[in-house]
Amino acid sequence: MRDFHVHSNYSDGGFLRSMARAAESAGLEGVGFTDHCNVASRERAESMRSVYGFNLDLTYERRRQGIERLREDFDLEIYDAVEMDYDPRDEAAIDAFLSEAGFDYAIGSVHAVGGNNVQVASHFADMPDTERDAVVDDYFEKLVALVESELFDIAAHIDLLERTPPLRGQATADHYRRVARAFTDSRTVPEINAGRALTDAGIVHPADQFLTILGEHDVAVTVGTDSHHPTEIPDRADFLAEFVSETGLEPVVPGGLER
Repeated sequence: MRDFHVHSNYSDGGFLRSMARAAESAGLEGVGFTDHCNVASRERAESMRSVYGFNLDLTYERRRQGIERLREDFDLEIYDAVEMDYDPRDEAAIDAFLSEAGFDYAIGSVHAVGGNNVQVASHFADMPDTERDAVVDDYFEKLVALVESELFDIAAHIDLLERTPPLRGQATADHYRRVARAFTDSRTVPEINAGRALTDAGIVHPADQFLTILGEHDVAVTVGTDSHHPTEIPDRADFLAEFVSETGLEPVVPGGLER
């Protein structure tokens, strides 16, 4: 069992050593540090970088030194990776950064539509249904573009909208099928993401219907706990191990580790 999606203090997670120790204690064979990064130059994105520290493009070399030390101290495969915010307007900048940095693998994520983080319910609570439908359409348009870009090894939490009550349940089977078709022609694979699986909401990404449709299209998956704190890793890793066993899935490793 390897966890390909955790965060450290180089974005919004716990200290590198604490996260690695938790992964080792949980019995994992490997863990991938995938700190957030946004390389967009637009004002809203620049503000997010300043507030949340999603600037691994400025710190990845320092983090890489820390990862090298961890590799000496732990009996654990430790991967040097990244989670990039994706917007089609930023493809050239993302490509340039990933080519320069040479990570073990890269995760791509759609977090925002129309400048609004899709996880913030207040952005959408008072919207009329037609506008919410447009948000959902735009989210999946961007997700398909992410997959088709071929920039990433993994697409993270591919139905992130399900975390947000005003948007939950708004996606359709047609949305899911379009994304599944994109995956069939791409090197990018979706993840089974346990970031909200053990909360009261009990959300697993992708949701049952989406996962079924991915299976119908023979789309491979990988796994990630999306942990931000050491205490999250053991329970989420156990959940994922049980989930893939019960569903009969055989998760693959990210393509960047196969090259």
